[in-house]
Amino acid sequence: MNAPFAHSALKSDLAVLVAAPRGFCAGVDRAIHIVELALERWGAPVYVRHEIVHNRFVVDSLKDKGAIFVEELDEVPDGVPVVFSAHGVPKAVPAAAEMRGLNYLDATCPLVSKVHRQAERLVDQGRHILFIGHQGHPEVIGTFGQVPEGAMTLIETLEDAQAVTVADPENLGFLTQTTLSVDDTADMVAELQRRFPSIIGPKGDDICYATSNRQAAVKAMAPRCDLVLVIGATNSSNSQRLREVAEREGAAAYLIQRAAEIDWAWFDGVQHVGLTAGASAPEILVQEVLAALGERYTVTTENITTAVEQVVFKLPRALVAE
Repeated sequence: MNAPFAHSALKSDLAVLVAAPRGFCAGVDRAIHIVELALERWGAPVYVRHEIVHNRFVVDSLKDKGAIFVEELDEVPDGVPVVFSAHGVPKAVPAAAEMRGLNYLDATCPLVSKVHRQAERLVDQGRHILFIGHQGHPEVIGTFGQVPEGAMTLIETLEDAQAVTVADPENLGFLTQTTLSVDDTADMVAELQRRFPSIIGPKGDDICYATSNRQAAVKAMAPRCDLVLVIGATNSSNSQRLREVAEREGAAAYLIQRAAEIDWAWFDGVQHVGLTAGASAPEILVQEVLAALGERYTVTTENITTAVEQVVFKLPRALVAE
Protein backbone atom coordinates (compact mmCIF):
# COMPACT_ATOMS: atom_id res chain seq x y z
CA MET A 1 0.00 0.00 0.00
CA ASN A 2 2.90 2.36 0.74
CA ALA A 3 4.98 1.16 -2.24
CA PRO A 4 4.17 4.11 -4.54
CA PHE A 5 5.32 6.58 -1.89
CA ALA A 6 8.48 4.64 -1.24
CA HIS A 7 9.23 4.57 -4.96
CA SER A 8 8.56 8.29 -5.24
CA ALA A 9 11.00 9.01 -2.41
CA LEU A 10 13.75 7.38 -4.43
CA LYS A 11 13.33 9.82 -7.28
CA SER A 12 16.05 12.44 -7.62
CA ASP A 13 15.19 16.09 -8.19
CA LEU A 14 15.27 17.55 -11.69
CA ALA A 15 14.73 21.21 -12.55
CA VAL A 16 13.22 21.62 -16.01
CA LEU A 17 13.37 25.00 -17.73
CA VAL A 18 10.74 25.22 -20.48
CA ALA A 19 11.34 27.75 -23.24
CA ALA A 20 8.66 30.09 -24.53
CA PRO A 21 7.98 30.69 -27.32
CA ARG A 22 8.27 27.10 -28.52
CA GLY A 23 6.45 24.78 -30.88
CA PHE A 24 3.98 25.73 -33.58
CA CYS A 25 4.37 29.06 -35.34
CA ALA A 26 1.60 30.84 -37.25
CA GLY A 27 2.76 29.48 -40.61
CA VAL A 28 2.73 25.88 -39.40
CA ASP A 29 -0.65 26.34 -37.72
CA ARG A 30 -2.05 27.73 -40.96
CA ALA A 31 -0.61 24.95 -43.14
CA ILE A 32 -2.00 22.15 -40.95
CA HIS A 33 -5.38 23.88 -40.75
CA ILE A 34 -5.48 24.13 -44.57
CA VAL A 35 -5.13 20.35 -44.89
CA GLU A 36 -7.73 19.72 -42.18
CA LEU A 37 -10.22 22.13 -43.76
CA ALA A 38 -9.63 20.65 -47.20
CA LEU A 39 -10.46 17.20 -45.80
CA GLU A 40 -13.61 18.58 -44.18
CA ARG A 41 -14.73 20.32 -47.36
CA TRP A 42 -13.88 17.74 -50.01
CA GLY A 43 -13.43 14.55 -48.01
CA ALA A 44 -10.58 12.06 -48.28
CA PRO A 45 -8.29 11.71 -50.00
CA VAL A 46 -6.57 15.09 -50.10
CA TYR A 47 -3.07 14.90 -51.53
CA VAL A 48 -0.19 16.91 -50.09
CA ARG A 49 2.98 17.56 -52.06
CA HIS A 50 5.89 17.05 -49.67
CA GLU A 51 5.47 16.88 -45.88
CA ILE A 52 3.12 19.73 -45.00
CA VAL A 53 5.56 20.59 -42.19
CA HIS A 54 8.64 18.70 -41.04
CA ASN A 55 7.17 16.64 -38.21
CA ARG A 56 6.37 12.94 -38.36
CA PHE A 57 3.69 13.12 -35.63
CA VAL A 58 1.83 15.85 -37.54
CA VAL A 59 2.15 14.03 -40.86
CA ASP A 60 0.95 10.73 -39.40
CA SER A 61 -1.99 12.48 -37.72
CA LEU A 62 -3.07 13.97 -41.05
CA LYS A 63 -2.60 10.61 -42.78
CA ASP A 64 -5.02 9.13 -40.26
CA LYS A 65 -7.58 11.75 -41.33
CA GLY A 66 -7.20 10.92 -45.02
CA ALA A 67 -4.25 12.97 -46.32
CA ILE A 68 -1.89 11.29 -48.77
CA PHE A 69 1.65 12.64 -48.96
CA VAL A 70 3.66 12.53 -52.17
CA GLU A 71 6.93 14.08 -53.29
CA GLU A 72 6.00 15.10 -56.83
CA LEU A 73 2.89 16.43 -58.53
CA ASP A 74 2.82 13.61 -61.08
CA GLU A 75 1.99 11.25 -58.20
CA VAL A 76 -1.31 13.10 -57.70
CA PRO A 77 -4.22 11.55 -59.67
CA ASP A 78 -6.64 13.71 -61.61
CA GLY A 79 -9.75 14.98 -59.88
CA VAL A 80 -8.50 15.22 -56.29
CA PRO A 81 -7.43 18.26 -54.26
CA VAL A 82 -3.73 18.82 -53.64
CA VAL A 83 -2.04 21.05 -51.05
CA PHE A 84 1.45 22.52 -51.43
CA SER A 85 3.56 22.45 -48.25
CA ALA A 86 4.41 25.35 -45.95
CA HIS A 87 7.96 25.47 -47.34
CA GLY A 88 6.88 26.78 -50.74
CA VAL A 89 7.24 25.34 -54.23
CA PRO A 90 8.86 26.43 -57.51
CA LYS A 91 6.58 28.37 -59.86
CA ALA A 92 6.54 25.38 -62.19
CA VAL A 93 4.51 23.33 -59.69
CA PRO A 94 1.30 25.43 -59.55
CA ALA A 95 1.69 26.03 -63.30
CA ALA A 96 1.70 22.26 -63.89
CA ALA A 97 -1.30 21.85 -61.55
CA GLU A 98 -3.23 24.45 -63.52
CA MET A 99 -2.38 22.76 -66.82
CA ARG A 100 -3.85 19.53 -65.44
CA GLY A 101 -6.91 21.30 -64.05
CA LEU A 102 -6.10 20.23 -60.48
CA ASN A 103 -7.81 21.90 -57.55
CA TYR A 104 -4.82 23.05 -55.50
CA LEU A 105 -4.28 25.01 -52.30
CA ASP A 106 -1.02 26.75 -51.55
CA ALA A 107 -0.07 26.41 -47.85
CA THR A 108 3.23 28.26 -48.31
CA CYS A 109 4.01 30.30 -45.20
CA PRO A 110 3.29 33.97 -45.98
CA LEU A 111 6.78 34.87 -44.75
CA VAL A 112 8.27 32.49 -47.30
CA SER A 113 5.99 33.94 -49.99
CA LYS A 114 7.36 37.35 -49.05
CA VAL A 115 10.88 36.13 -49.85
CA HIS A 116 9.60 34.82 -53.20
CA ARG A 117 8.26 38.26 -54.08
CA GLN A 118 11.52 39.90 -53.00
CA ALA A 119 13.45 37.54 -55.29
CA GLU A 120 11.25 38.45 -58.24
CA ARG A 121 11.72 42.18 -57.57
CA LEU A 122 15.50 41.92 -57.33
CA VAL A 123 15.69 40.01 -60.62
CA ASP A 124 13.37 42.57 -62.26
CA GLN A 125 15.88 45.23 -61.16
CA GLY A 126 18.62 43.36 -63.01
CA ARG A 127 20.33 42.15 -59.83
CA HIS A 128 21.92 38.77 -59.22
CA ILE A 129 20.87 37.28 -55.89
CA LEU A 130 23.16 35.75 -53.28
CA PHE A 131 20.81 33.50 -51.32
CA ILE A 132 21.81 32.33 -47.85
CA GLY A 133 20.37 28.90 -47.12
CA HIS A 134 20.84 25.14 -46.98
CA GLN A 135 21.30 23.13 -50.16
CA GLY A 136 18.37 20.80 -50.83
CA HIS A 137 15.97 22.29 -48.27
CA PRO A 138 12.45 22.56 -49.75
CA GLU A 139 12.30 26.27 -48.97
CA VAL A 140 15.52 26.88 -50.90
CA ILE A 141 14.32 24.78 -53.84
CA GLY A 142 11.03 26.70 -53.87
CA THR A 143 12.72 30.11 -53.76
CA PHE A 144 15.20 29.27 -56.51
CA GLY A 145 12.20 28.16 -58.55
CA GLN A 146 10.72 31.67 -58.49
CA VAL A 147 13.38 33.17 -60.75
CA PRO A 148 15.14 32.19 -64.00
CA GLU A 149 17.91 29.62 -63.75
CA GLY A 150 21.25 31.23 -62.97
CA ALA A 151 19.69 34.29 -61.32
CA MET A 152 20.67 33.14 -57.81
CA THR A 153 23.80 31.76 -56.15
CA LEU A 154 23.54 29.75 -52.92
CA ILE A 155 25.63 30.80 -49.91
CA GLU A 156 25.69 28.11 -47.21
CA THR A 157 28.62 29.14 -45.01
CA LEU A 158 30.74 32.11 -44.03
CA GLU A 159 33.48 30.61 -46.19
CA ASP A 160 31.09 30.74 -49.15
CA ALA A 161 30.41 34.41 -48.43
CA GLN A 162 34.15 35.07 -48.31
CA ALA A 163 34.89 33.25 -51.56
CA VAL A 164 31.92 33.86 -53.86
CA THR A 165 32.70 35.64 -57.12
CA VAL A 166 30.16 37.56 -59.17
CA ALA A 167 30.10 39.01 -62.66
CA ASP A 168 28.73 42.41 -61.65
CA PRO A 169 29.45 43.44 -58.02
CA GLU A 170 27.44 46.65 -58.46
CA ASN A 171 24.18 44.84 -59.18
CA LEU A 172 23.68 42.37 -56.35
CA GLY A 173 20.96 41.52 -53.88
CA PHE A 174 20.83 39.10 -50.96
CA LEU A 175 18.03 37.08 -49.41
CA THR A 176 17.90 34.35 -46.79
CA GLN A 177 16.02 31.22 -45.90
CA THR A 178 13.57 31.91 -43.06
CA THR A 179 14.77 29.18 -40.66
CA LEU A 180 18.50 29.83 -40.27
CA SER A 181 20.78 30.54 -37.33
CA VAL A 182 20.34 34.22 -36.47
CA ASP A 183 24.00 34.62 -35.51
CA ASP A 184 25.50 32.70 -38.43
CA THR A 185 23.31 34.53 -40.92
CA ALA A 186 24.26 37.92 -39.45
CA ASP A 187 27.93 37.03 -39.96
CA MET A 188 27.34 36.01 -43.58
CA VAL A 189 25.29 39.12 -44.36
CA ALA A 190 27.96 41.34 -42.80
CA GLU A 191 30.63 39.66 -44.93
CA LEU A 192 28.63 40.10 -48.13
CA GLN A 193 28.01 43.75 -47.28
CA ARG A 194 31.72 44.23 -46.58
CA ARG A 195 32.78 42.66 -49.88
CA PHE A 196 29.98 44.15 -51.97
CA PRO A 197 29.03 47.57 -50.56
CA SER A 198 26.37 48.09 -53.25
CA ILE A 199 24.47 44.90 -52.37
CA ILE A 200 20.86 45.42 -51.32
CA GLY A 201 18.45 43.20 -49.42
CA PRO A 202 15.89 43.16 -46.64
CA LYS A 203 16.66 44.93 -43.40
CA GLY A 204 19.05 42.47 -41.76
CA ASP A 205 17.71 39.20 -43.17
CA ASP A 206 14.53 37.25 -43.84
CA ILE A 207 14.73 34.96 -40.83
CA CYS A 208 11.17 34.70 -39.56
CA TYR A 209 9.96 35.99 -36.22
CA ALA A 210 9.31 32.45 -34.93
CA THR A 211 12.83 31.21 -35.71
CA SER A 212 14.36 34.31 -34.08
CA ASN A 213 12.11 34.10 -31.02
CA ARG A 214 12.77 30.40 -30.40
CA GLN A 215 16.52 30.89 -30.68
CA ALA A 216 16.38 33.85 -28.29
CA ALA A 217 14.49 31.76 -25.73
CA VAL A 218 17.08 28.98 -25.94
CA LYS A 219 19.88 31.53 -25.55
CA ALA A 220 18.24 32.76 -22.36
CA MET A 221 17.65 29.26 -21.03
CA ALA A 222 20.69 27.17 -22.05
CA PRO A 223 23.37 28.84 -19.88
CA ARG A 224 21.44 27.59 -16.83
CA CYS A 225 21.15 24.04 -18.16
CA ASP A 226 23.37 20.97 -18.10
CA LEU A 227 21.28 19.43 -20.88
CA VAL A 228 18.81 20.78 -23.45
CA LEU A 229 16.25 18.66 -25.28
CA VAL A 230 14.89 20.03 -28.55
CA ILE A 231 11.75 18.36 -29.86
CA GLY A 232 11.76 18.33 -33.64
CA ALA A 233 12.47 16.34 -36.77
CA THR A 234 15.97 15.77 -38.08
CA ASN A 235 14.97 17.39 -41.39
CA SER A 236 13.59 20.46 -39.61
CA SER A 237 16.01 23.33 -40.19
CA ASN A 238 14.70 25.53 -37.37
CA SER A 239 14.86 22.61 -34.90
CA GLN A 240 18.45 21.80 -35.80
CA ARG A 241 19.37 25.44 -35.29
CA LEU A 242 17.85 25.35 -31.77
CA ARG A 243 20.10 22.41 -30.90
CA GLU A 244 23.13 24.29 -32.24
CA VAL A 245 22.24 27.43 -30.27
CA ALA A 246 22.01 25.43 -27.04
CA GLU A 247 25.40 23.81 -27.68
CA ARG A 248 27.00 27.20 -28.33
CA GLU A 249 25.69 28.36 -24.98
CA GLY A 250 27.56 25.50 -23.30
CA ALA A 251 24.86 22.88 -22.76
CA ALA A 252 24.80 19.33 -24.06
CA ALA A 253 21.92 19.32 -26.54
CA TYR A 254 19.97 16.61 -28.34
CA LEU A 255 17.26 16.67 -30.98
CA ILE A 256 14.47 14.16 -30.37
CA GLN A 257 11.21 13.58 -32.18
CA ARG A 258 9.38 12.08 -29.22
CA ALA A 259 9.91 11.06 -25.59
CA ALA A 260 10.68 7.50 -26.69
CA GLU A 261 13.93 8.73 -28.26
CA ILE A 262 15.35 10.00 -24.96
CA ASP A 263 18.56 8.24 -23.93
CA TRP A 264 18.43 8.30 -20.14
CA ALA A 265 22.23 8.03 -20.00
CA TRP A 266 22.24 11.69 -21.08
CA PHE A 267 20.90 12.54 -17.62
CA ASP A 268 23.84 11.17 -15.61
CA GLY A 269 24.93 13.98 -13.29
CA VAL A 270 22.32 16.35 -14.74
CA GLN A 271 20.29 18.60 -12.43
CA HIS A 272 18.98 21.27 -14.82
CA VAL A 273 17.33 20.40 -18.14
CA GLY A 274 16.10 22.80 -20.79
CA LEU A 275 13.16 21.88 -23.01
CA THR A 276 12.01 23.49 -26.24
CA ALA A 277 10.35 22.52 -29.50
CA GLY A 278 10.87 23.51 -33.09
CA ALA A 279 8.21 25.44 -34.99
CA SER A 280 6.76 22.25 -36.51
CA ALA A 281 6.41 20.33 -33.22
CA PRO A 282 3.01 20.29 -31.46
CA GLU A 283 2.66 21.07 -27.76
CA ILE A 284 1.39 17.54 -27.07
CA LEU A 285 4.94 16.26 -27.65
CA VAL A 286 6.33 18.75 -25.12
CA GLN A 287 3.85 17.48 -22.55
CA GLU A 288 4.75 13.91 -23.46
CA VAL A 289 8.42 14.60 -22.66
CA LEU A 290 7.51 16.33 -19.39
CA ALA A 291 5.42 13.29 -18.42
CA ALA A 292 8.33 10.95 -19.20
CA LEU A 293 10.65 13.07 -17.05
CA GLY A 294 8.07 13.04 -14.25
CA GLU A 295 8.01 9.24 -14.24
CA ARG A 296 11.72 9.12 -13.39
CA TYR A 297 12.37 12.31 -11.43
CA THR A 298 10.75 14.70 -9.01
CA VAL A 299 10.35 17.51 -11.51
CA THR A 300 10.02 21.22 -10.89
CA THR A 301 9.34 23.34 -13.96
CA GLU A 302 10.12 26.96 -14.73
CA ASN A 303 8.98 28.82 -17.84
CA ILE A 304 11.61 30.95 -19.55
CA THR A 305 9.59 33.46 -21.56
CA THR A 306 11.38 35.90 -23.86
CA ALA A 307 8.50 36.88 -26.15
CA VAL A 308 4.75 36.48 -26.55
CA GLU A 309 3.60 35.63 -30.07
CA GLN A 310 0.20 36.71 -31.37
CA VAL A 311 0.75 36.35 -35.12
CA VAL A 312 -2.10 34.83 -37.15
CA PHE A 313 -2.11 34.32 -40.92
CA LYS A 314 -5.21 34.34 -43.12
CA LEU A 315 -6.41 31.16 -44.79
CA PRO A 316 -6.72 30.84 -48.59
CA ARG A 317 -9.93 32.35 -49.95
CA ALA A 318 -11.08 29.00 -51.28
CA LEU A 319 -11.43 27.74 -47.71
CA VAL A 320 -13.16 30.76 -46.20
CA ALA A 321 -15.55 31.60 -49.03
CA GLU A 322 -19.32 31.07 -48.71
